[in-house]
Amino acid sequence: MSSDMSPATLRLWRLVQFAVAGLGLAIYLALIFKPIVGLHAFWNVLIPVAPALVAVAPGLWRNICPLASAALLPRHLGLSGRRALSSRGQDTLALAGLLALLLVVPLRHVVLDLDGPATALVLTIVAALAVLLGLTFEWKSGWCSGACPVHPVEKLYGTQPALTLDNAHCTSCERCSTPCPDSTEAMTPLKNNGARLRPYLGTLLVGGFPGYIWGWFQIPDYAGAEGWQHLPRAFGLPLGALVLSLVLYLALGRILSAAGGDQARRREILARLFACGAIACYYYFRLPALFGFGPFPGDGMLVDLRGTLPESFPILARTLTSVLCLWWFMVRRPMPRPWSFRPAFSD
Repeated sequence: MSSDMSPATLRLWRLVQFAVAGLGLAIYLALIFKPIVGLHAFWNVLIPVAPALVAVAPGLWRNICPLASAALLPRHLGLSGRRALSSRGQDTLALAGLLALLLVVPLRHVVLDLDGPATALVLTIVAALAVLLGLTFEWKSGWCSGACPVHPVEKLYGTQPALTLDNAHCTSCERCSTPCPDSTEAMTPLKNNGARLRPYLGTLLVGGFPGYIWGWFQIPDYAGAEGWQHLPRAFGLPLGALVLSLVLYLALGRILSAAGGDQARRREILARLFACGAIACYYYFRLPALFGFGPFPGDGMLVDLRGTLPESFPILARTLTSVLCLWWFMVRRPMPRPWSFRPAFSD
């Protein structure tokens, strides 16, 4: 699919990007000067909304993500070195992004969930890295489709987008990433066009992420210096559950392979099942916790509604989100569409 965006549409996207970037800056400043407000806005509003947005419209998320806008600003201003990434370079950045995802998230329990300036510092480092990669490499290859720790989750949850949008960043296609995650139909972590390392990283993510999420939610937030004493548990439980989930995924894959028939179709269904399990597990724990019904009182709470909502709310919320995820990934008819329309190829 390709699209020629009108100047008016492009201006509209720029306004939306500017507004979202402004909101991101406000949250960043709040993390430093009003930590409680900033922590709630970032961890208890933005982050819980992101998985659903990525599942429904990954193209929208990629168009408006503030870090994407920062990373691509050098390219829009003509300041990027526009270096092409080799397949090996793409493998390296993909590995860096996945490691960042798996190793930084446990730090939330140790320090980030309760420390606004620490969260702001991490965001500063991430933003600086995004801009540096944007200054060096062509279009989205360095950050958005490379080292960004959210990108693996985009490919996992964004397998069945509800709509295809204009690509509000790339004005022409330079073939900077292979395959292009934005314009490849039915993009998944397992589509890698013969790359050496990325197929293994995709398998690790698809098979292990449901267990990783389950393990993460079994750990409370630790206040102050106490958290550093619990580093082994904060990292060990999510990563251990990841290994168990991955073993289950590989075992089921072998069973399906031995059954014969359409192997590609069965692998696709299995991957969607584990993606469904990952996001369903996330909202199973996260949605009740937002309103005070979490396994650890106060952790991840946006507002305490335990005296307002019925006691049955957690069961109802978990049932609803689980059924919705199951329908979205497993029952709903697959829609093999890309996240964004591909812009015209460069000459």
